[in-house]
Amino acid sequence: MADKKIRVMIVDDHDMVRRGLAVFLKVKPDLELVGEASNGEEALRLCHQAQPDVILMDMVMPEMDGATATRLIRERYPQVQIIALTSFQEQELVQKALQAGAISYLLKNVSAADLTEAIRAAHAGRSTLAPEAVQALVQTAGHEPALGHNLTPREREVLTLLVEGLTNPEIAVRLTVSRSTAKAHVSNILSKLGASSRMEAISLALQHNLVR
Repeated sequence: MADKKIRVMIVDDHDMVRRGLAVFLKVKPDLELVGEASNGEEALRLCHQAQPDVILMDMVMPEMDGATATRLIRERYPQVQIIALTSFQEQELVQKALQAGAISYLLKNVSAADLTEAIRAAHAGRSTLAPEAVQALVQTAGHEPALGHNLTPREREVLTLLVEGLTNPEIAVRLTVSRSTAKAHVSNILSKLGASSRMEAISLALQHNLVR
């Protein structure tokens, strides 16, 4: 449906930030605020109920930080896209967020127009990185990470089952998840490995010892 709104959830420990983002979302005709959480644990609990398409995730929070929450949410709800929205541009934080499964990394000084576009892009599966985040990644480019470094534990589990020759429905049964969740995990694995097919992903997994 062309007029279907993008469901957005806000996760931030500062009331004023959440309030500002909520006001911003309410004036965008194609965006809908479906939930707010003040830390990662709360976000994890709320995700099933709110069923967001995109989450705006702060990185530094009490109880559970944004990277941990991002990794857990992406493992349980791989169809949900997460934008790291933070005040910090440290290299380690950028890497942790992206390795945890965030599709984008933006600073809180981002303009309303750019944030709107980033939400739409994330929903369509496209990444948006703040220039500062790009710079942080460029600084570590000399230390090229190994293929598959950004696979989550659940994705490694699914990759092992792919290598065993299981189909998506069989993976769903084995892991006790829905077929759509299994399919989303496989899609994420192909994307992270730069593979165009299941067979190529299996070949790369065996070549680079990504499975036991």
